[in-house]
Amino acid sequence: MENRFRARFCVLILLACSIYSGLTLVGAQNRRPKNVQVAVRVKWSGTPLLLEAGELLSKESKNLFWEFIDDWLLHVAKTDGDSHSAKDCVKKIVKHGSFLLSEPLAPLFEYSLSLRSASPRLVLYRQLAEESLSSFPLPDDSYSNNERGLDANETADIKKFDPLLVGVNPKSPDGKCCWVDTGGALFFDVADLLLWLQRPNELSGDASQQPETYDFDHIHFDSNIMSPVAILYGALGTDCFRGFHVTLTQAAKEGKVNYVVRPVLPSGCEAEVGLCGAVGARDSLNLGGYGVELALKNMEYKAMDDSAIKKGVTLEDPRTEDLNQEVRGFIFSKILERKSDLTSGIMAFRDYLLSSTISDTLDVWELKDLGHQTAQRIVQASDPLQSMQEINQNFPSVVSSLSRMKLNDSIKDEIIANQKMIPPGKSLMALNGALINIEDIDLYLLIDLVHQELSLADQFSKLKIRHSTVRKLLLTVTPPELNTFRVDFRSAHVHYLNNLEEDAMYRRWRNNINEILVPVFPGQPHYIRKNLYHAVYVLDPATVCGLQSIDMITSFYENTFPMRFGVILYSAQFIKKIEMSGGELHSSALEHDSEIENDKSSLIIQLFIYIKENHGPQTAFQFLSNVNRLRIESAESTDEAVEMHHIEGAFVETDLSKAKSSPQEILLKLKKEQTFKEMSQESSLSVFKLGVGTLQCCLLMNGLVFDSSEEALINAMSDELPRIQEQVYYGHINSRTDVLEKFLSENGISRYNPQILADGKVKRRFVSLASSILGGDSVLNEINYLHSPETVDDVKAVTHLLAVDVTSKKGIKLLREGIHYLIGGTQGARVGVLFSASQTADLPSLLLTKTFEITAASYSHKKKVLDFLDQLCSFYEHKYILRSTTAAESNQEFVDKVYELAEANELFSKAYKFLLPEASDLKLREHLNKVSQFLYRQLGIPSGVNAIITNGRVTPLGASVFLSDDLHLLESVEFKHRINHIVEIIEEVNWQDVDPDMLTSKYISDVIMFVSSSMATRDRSTESARFEILNAEYSAVVVNNENSSIHIDAVVDPLSPSGQKLSSLLRVLAKYAHPSMRIVLNPLSSLGDLPLKNYYRYVVPTMDDFSSTDYTVNGPKAFFANMPLSKTLTMNLDVPEPWLVEPVIAIHDLDNIFLENLGDTRTLQAVFELEALVLTGHCAEKDHGPPRGLQLILGTKNTPHLVDTIVMANLGYWQMKVHPGVWYLQLAPGRSSELYFFRDGVDDGSQEKSLSKQIAINDLRGNVVHLEVVKKKGKEHEKLLISSDVDNQSKDKRQGHSSWNSKIFEWASSFIGGRDHSKKSDDCLKGHSKGGRHGKTINIFSIASGHLYERFLKIMILSVLKNTHRPVKFWFIKNYLSPPFKDVIPHMAREYGFDYELITYRWPTWLHKQTEKQRIIWAYKILFLDVIFPLSLEKVIFVDADQVVRADMGELYDMDIKGRPLAYTPFCDNNKEMDGYRFWRQGFWRDHLQGKPYHISALYVVDLVKFRETAAGDHLRVFYETLSKDPNSLANLDQDLPNYAQHRVPIFSLPQEWLWCESWCGNATKSRAKTIDLCNNPMTKEPKLQGARRIVHEWTDLDFEARKFTAKILGDEMDNPEALASSKKSVNDSSSEDMESKAEL
Repeated sequence: MENRFRARFCVLILLACSIYSGLTLVGAQNRRPKNVQVAVRVKWSGTPLLLEAGELLSKESKNLFWEFIDDWLLHVAKTDGDSHSAKDCVKKIVKHGSFLLSEPLAPLFEYSLSLRSASPRLVLYRQLAEESLSSFPLPDDSYSNNERGLDANETADIKKFDPLLVGVNPKSPDGKCCWVDTGGALFFDVADLLLWLQRPNELSGDASQQPETYDFDHIHFDSNIMSPVAILYGALGTDCFRGFHVTLTQAAKEGKVNYVVRPVLPSGCEAEVGLCGAVGARDSLNLGGYGVELALKNMEYKAMDDSAIKKGVTLEDPRTEDLNQEVRGFIFSKILERKSDLTSGIMAFRDYLLSSTISDTLDVWELKDLGHQTAQRIVQASDPLQSMQEINQNFPSVVSSLSRMKLNDSIKDEIIANQKMIPPGKSLMALNGALINIEDIDLYLLIDLVHQELSLADQFSKLKIRHSTVRKLLLTVTPPELNTFRVDFRSAHVHYLNNLEEDAMYRRWRNNINEILVPVFPGQPHYIRKNLYHAVYVLDPATVCGLQSIDMITSFYENTFPMRFGVILYSAQFIKKIEMSGGELHSSALEHDSEIENDKSSLIIQLFIYIKENHGPQTAFQFLSNVNRLRIESAESTDEAVEMHHIEGAFVETDLSKAKSSPQEILLKLKKEQTFKEMSQESSLSVFKLGVGTLQCCLLMNGLVFDSSEEALINAMSDELPRIQEQVYYGHINSRTDVLEKFLSENGISRYNPQILADGKVKRRFVSLASSILGGDSVLNEINYLHSPETVDDVKAVTHLLAVDVTSKKGIKLLREGIHYLIGGTQGARVGVLFSASQTADLPSLLLTKTFEITAASYSHKKKVLDFLDQLCSFYEHKYILRSTTAAESNQEFVDKVYELAEANELFSKAYKFLLPEASDLKLREHLNKVSQFLYRQLGIPSGVNAIITNGRVTPLGASVFLSDDLHLLESVEFKHRINHIVEIIEEVNWQDVDPDMLTSKYISDVIMFVSSSMATRDRSTESARFEILNAEYSAVVVNNENSSIHIDAVVDPLSPSGQKLSSLLRVLAKYAHPSMRIVLNPLSSLGDLPLKNYYRYVVPTMDDFSSTDYTVNGPKAFFANMPLSKTLTMNLDVPEPWLVEPVIAIHDLDNIFLENLGDTRTLQAVFELEALVLTGHCAEKDHGPPRGLQLILGTKNTPHLVDTIVMANLGYWQMKVHPGVWYLQLAPGRSSELYFFRDGVDDGSQEKSLSKQIAINDLRGNVVHLEVVKKKGKEHEKLLISSDVDNQSKDKRQGHSSWNSKIFEWASSFIGGRDHSKKSDDCLKGHSKGGRHGKTINIFSIASGHLYERFLKIMILSVLKNTHRPVKFWFIKNYLSPPFKDVIPHMAREYGFDYELITYRWPTWLHKQTEKQRIIWAYKILFLDVIFPLSLEKVIFVDADQVVRADMGELYDMDIKGRPLAYTPFCDNNKEMDGYRFWRQGFWRDHLQGKPYHISALYVVDLVKFRETAAGDHLRVFYETLSKDPNSLANLDQDLPNYAQHRVPIFSLPQEWLWCESWCGNATKSRAKTIDLCNNPMTKEPKLQGARRIVHEWTDLDFEARKFTAKILGDEMDNPEALASSKKSVNDSSSEDMESKAEL
């Protein structure tokens, strides 16, 4: 029965197809569904896939790069006889690369190659190759100014239009495809290189001439880093590369050169590299990893251009439609298989169904369960991920069928139950337990994260760790680092001013500790008679900072602030002496030190202690206040230092009523008194030991370290309050608890070191020790460790590797502190020593390293071994480091001392007597050189630098002293934060595959060290979520794969923008990483509207992008099949955050896509270009907020200034445009570089030299740079920004150095910061000399999107030019400009004599994002005015694109706006018909404006100097961030925001005639209008074009002129010119009856 029914149904369908085919064949052909295709290509020329493969392998391991080269040279013939296409070549490259990788990593390598993620690295090498060639110009100058083999004019144009594209492929010099750069010469032939290698004098030439090497360079593993550098530029596959490589490899093995390869295939060498070697180099490079949206557009105001579609190149896509896709329940591929003779009818029927399924609205009852129905469709599909992708990426086409689906209650109930634990519609994703930011995730980042996990799994498996344990390790999430380490400052050197529990002034306060839980008003403290907050200031009392802190403390105390105040006093001069002596206090050296004798700080401390002991703490603090008062009274500036007479005078003034002698006598006696001097020195010594002396002035709030300012004190109290409240709530603190004792005993540390306790500004560096030991013969295998007594056989969780330069005083000091650390006792750590030495190290230095090696290997279990080593180091330091000894005497003396000390410490001297005389000078030096190579290459530690490597964390030693207490602190921090949880997992391992004899405590300790170091290199979030609490029986997609090292947890709303992107990303992961997955679906349970009103494609590459017929690479594209004809669509790109893209090929209006207008063309094509990458960063000033207005410039080594910007106050944010390459970031000349320098994080005394930062851009993920700046000495109190109001008081002063803007023009005016296409035609220049436009240039900016508004924009330009007599420069925000407009505007500028510039700015990640294109455009009008223009621009006028100007804009440009940053025209109010729409006269707006006018945003003036001075941009962004999160606020974003903020960012109200708009103004004032704006009319909703022709009588003339010019430039025919002329005539004929004349009556 069922079969009979199905047969009849099929017959019915075929009959319908036949009838439909016969009736509508012609109509169907005309209305066949259309397609849309989108591609994004890069700006640089293609790069060879073979070279990209080498770069990808080097990311896995530096040695793999060299293995790949050798393998390719050995096995692959140049003929490529077995490779007949690009796809064959890629398969061959993948095969050779995968052979070097473990099995799980191979699929990811293949996918990364198709993603082309290594191409930017090759572009960077091109830049360096170009610099190499340009530094040695050839005799015939064949290379200069001809980078791509173009003629000189073309090359100049490229450089002019995009100076940032530094990676232009160099042309092969004289037909040579390879060369070697040694710094002093370039070698193009192997014979010349061999001659150079045979001349040792040239090899050891001037080191300053050697080419610079970088972290990303490929340095041959046999190279000696101390040898001369030889860099080979060339491409694998060429004969010259083979010849140079063989020669340089041999030279590197012989120690002659430091051999570096930079892969480059110069232009013109493609034929030399073989067919496979050139694949990818000849084609433009299309990218994947982005999304494309076609949104159904709201056409309320019908803003569409009525121009005909221009002709152009039609690029039809060869791909066929997917007939397997279900359409209204039919699978047409199966129907066609059965009835192929009815193909045309069946396809016509399919097209009809497709065009009738589009829906952008549903009834309320159909929306009710739509989310649950979608979840059901997904989980019941055979391929749930594919089903989710098809649904949410084609939602308008499938929503009707979804809404008719019968719902399973089990699915609905489970979703509702889960939504009690997670908000409906919330999406989350975690990779191996670590949360991923869904908003920022992109394909490149995801692949990097997965590769990171798979690499770790591979390393751990090679360490013989079982797979189950590997999974457990990878799933652990490092807990977020808590800055709750408290400095245990408790000692007799703390001087408290008050005691809340005992002092009489607090007796009336209640002592009930539970009152701290009672809510109070914000900012109001709890007044409880309990010492809850101990604010102890550590300060030098002779400094301005210290004395200002004393005054602040006294003020708080006198106002009975509920806090216990105290001080620890120190002398900075005394601490400096201690540091110079290596951290040891030699009393004999200090006794007769004149500097110490005259130390003002020490004297103040002595007097303070005396007064406190004899007259009480209040009097002692009063003495310090008197010192500061006298200093201020006698000084011209409040910043002047303390003098001796201030101290003496303050002591005399202090009320010592009980003293038996006069103050003068006491003062003289105290200066000679040794007791108080010793107490002063002990106080300073205690500060040195605490480690806080380097912070100058600081606050210890219950031990937590803060700045000493008043703001920091209040913030510290606010931070501490919830911690105390929590402890009180749970009963851990009661009225009898000593709060300070409790906190410091639980979390107290004996020493503070900012290098160890990173505050977030300095990023700690980690290296993987596992990768170095797995790479083969490693130095780490040879280390014998030292332990604390009686702990040799214990497993050690923490391993300190001391990198010690044995010839330096600092190195020996570090070595001794390491020994003292072990002598002091540590149960959980061991110490290994990595000795290095300079080339000139003498024999005793070498013998010391050998003695250490013998001792650690043979005697580490002996009780006195550490004493022996300490005594030996002490002898060596005093004998050989601090003073020189003759070589012959010193060698034997050292050996004798070893024997003597060995016997004295109960070590057998036999081993030393046997091994030390046998030690070979040459072998010892070779070993030290091997260690130096290891430290530099694997750990990044340069020669001569002493450092500590703690389980992979690298801590280089700066100028400050590093003590054994610092090693204890390092052990504690690292164990608590990132080692403890790893130890717990390793301890549970069942080591079945390991020989029991090898399973020693050292083996386990090694594994812990290797695993923890590798885990620390993971760049991922520390946040996690408990996904397991969500039910996943009915409404989840679960994929189990116990063999995978990757696990994905996700909560996804499939009907959300994030769900659209995630569905594609999850499919990529499923295919290439084979993870286990648990995806819980979380759709919104109640919908009021369709959740998605767009089509979406996420572009991912496939192997089909490589041709199987020839050697071309097509690249990935977004393809939308069967899009609706009758709907207006708008295209948006969803690209990774660092990308700036722009359309470069688009015949049609991408803002208003109406596919019915395509005619015979089946596929609408659009090509975008990656215009630039965005380099972003955050800048902070040490101990202050962001340095608002700080100017930064960026450029290359040869051109230091290519782009500029300023630092925002908002998070210190800044951004600049870059391309792949090596860049140098600097402080701009002028006030910025006069006041500041960059701080490198480590205070090593070399800060003054840090005036630039080197930044390498070598991937598509951009870069986030964290900067910290410090004011130069003597400039600490100078302001960066000086108001022009103050500045203009004196003309001479303005011409000096004090003006904020005075130096900008010297360096900024000729450069374009982050901008394009600054053009000035020759005709325009000639016009100036012929009496054309004269005077100061008027700057006007505007923004347009879509062909209609670009049409308006041209009319606006013409109207400005026809009425303005001065030079005009237009600034266009380029983000949404179409390719045709960008093609026309240069010609228009030349024809009409104006300048123009295209500018852009990437939306900052931290600023609340807009999703609707129109609102984004509005935001660009107002949010980034301070940073989007060059710093040299002083003033700019915004004019709406749909505006017509009737006056000279010079009048507006010169208008005095009374020092306001902005000037707008108020809304006029004489059109009474619109009173009901004037929302600013009622409700919220009326109350908020308080009588101020509400202004229209179609025309406004920006005084950029005042705007930047007053931080107006920062204020506007703060208001925006606060308001924009409410979807009901900022309805008209560009207009509401400045009007809302005008109390903070004042607005000058322009005269009313400067903007007339029919909707609001009426016709009475039209004749006086200086500009006319085509405002939308909310009452009539009249279409724009209709209104333009009716309202502005000259509009048709201007439109005709603009369109005629455009048609001439683009080579198009005018649309029906007769009709246009007729229209023009009719408008002119009716001009006598124009409403303007009537308005005068």
